[in-house]
Amino acid sequence: MEKVDLVKAVTELEEDLVISAVNEQLAAGISAVEILKQLQEGMEGVGKLYEAGDYYLSELIMSAEVFSNAAALLGSALAADGNNKTTGTVILGTVKDDIHDIGKNIVSTILSCNGFKVVDIGVDAPIETFVEAIKDNKPDVIGMFCLLTTAFDVMKETVAAVKATGTSATVLVGGGPVDLNVAEWCGADGYCKNAYDAVEMSKKASNIN
Repeated sequence: MEKVDLVKAVTELEEDLVISAVNEQLAAGISAVEILKQLQEGMEGVGKLYEAGDYYLSELIMSAEVFSNAAALLGSALAADGNNKTTGTVILGTVKDDIHDIGKNIVSTILSCNGFKVVDIGVDAPIETFVEAIKDNKPDVIGMFCLLTTAFDVMKETVAAVKATGTSATVLVGGGPVDLNVAEWCGADGYCKNAYDAVEMSKKASNIN
């Protein structure tokens, strides 16, 4: 039987092929971390098609579901790879006035698969919700998302309020229109282009090699 190209299957939203390919690679002894990278690469392909206008919101939603279902198969395998202990705590939320959650959910899934405790405070999250979550969870990382440029101002206000709590947590921002310039303007400690960046930066913030 011909080997399935996992990256291509994710990009083309072929869920049955994705699930079978993940199971085949696990059975062949390929590390869960390597499989996760392929899933993420496929999602980046989806993002490029969306930006080009070839995919629409419905495809984005479907891709997130395909990714989450596939990543769920990796949970125990990632634990076997040595990620079975919690490596840090991350608070994730989409800032107030923005209700987009696809990117946030993907990042949440990947962080969880890498052993992080994720506290997801949802979408359209007021500044007070971020502040309360910090008090309750003492996180290593705080991740903020937005997909609307109109939410940049509230993201900046949220970053300022979070830092005013005196937390030592690293504040990361991301989302479709967000870039390094926006991150610096908001006063964030870092910008995550994708979920892989979020994992690497969260590991660094939590002193994980």
